[in-house]
Amino acid sequence: MSLLEVASLSVSYQTRRGRIRAVDDVSFALERGRCLGIVGESGSGKTQTCLAIAGLLSPDAVVLGSVRFRGRELVGASRRTFNELRGKDIAMVFQDPMTALTPHLTVGSQLCEVLKVHEGMRAPEARRRALEIMERVRIADPERRFDMYPFELSGGMRQRVMIALALILRPALVLADEPTTALDVTVQAEVISTFRAVIEHTGTSLLLVTHDLGVVAGLCDSVMVMYAGRTVEQASASEIFEAPAHPYTRALLDCLPRADRPRGSRMVSIAGQPPDLAALPTGCAFAPRCTRADDFCMQRVPPLEVGGLQHAVACRHPGSLA
Repeated sequence: MSLLEVASLSVSYQTRRGRIRAVDDVSFALERGRCLGIVGESGSGKTQTCLAIAGLLSPDAVVLGSVRFRGRELVGASRRTFNELRGKDIAMVFQDPMTALTPHLTVGSQLCEVLKVHEGMRAPEARRRALEIMERVRIADPERRFDMYPFELSGGMRQRVMIALALILRPALVLADEPTTALDVTVQAEVISTFRAVIEHTGTSLLLVTHDLGVVAGLCDSVMVMYAGRTVEQASASEIFEAPAHPYTRALLDCLPRADRPRGSRMVSIAGQPPDLAALPTGCAFAPRCTRADDFCMQRVPPLEVGGLQHAVACRHPGSLA
């Protein structure tokens, strides 16, 4: 049994333009000590998938399918169940640490509060544990920064505090939603290195939501590519980078900056516009932007089919699928 098993997960909302599916029939599994990256453009359903697992969707969301954590069903679970799981067993690192951290409380008080509430620790023990986790996530001079406020820290340091908050109770699963957004390349590399070290040291599983394939390459064991709420490709990270099968995955990789491109050459972009979830085409959602699309693609949604080496792709004309 996998640590996390998601089966046929769908998340929909009623809007003025009708019901839209932010997540549409998504399935995957995550083993202990492994990292799964969910990638795609904004609006592809990555964050909604993460929020559904954590029980943090808005009240008007309609959730179907199954999310099982350690065999325990979370779809339809009570608020009390999620309150028991969140923090202690399932933790989340949000995209913007400045808004996720409480601005009028010091870093140390926020870390210690988690320990006092969930584990009933007294102040001296909580402080010791907080300083220990701060050091583990590579916060320099933790004694001094323990008494600092979030606004006194750099963006990269605030993100490390968020990682420390997520890990302080030693959860089995961490959900990280765009943890390197708005960070410069050097700080991104440091944050990735921090995540990698923590996974190796604690055996924590990581579900990483990102649009940055460079981050995925440096951290993830497997990758799920989403488009318009659906999974279009799923495989090991090495397979995705070496032999992408879906045209959308290939296009995302082509958009990555490359040092070997001629000076002055234009950046590559994906033609067309991101999909409108309230007005999706009848067939493949990517067909209007795809150079391989034919009439069949315009008429039917391709199923997600597994080929060689557990490489799954939802495409009538896969590129290099074994």
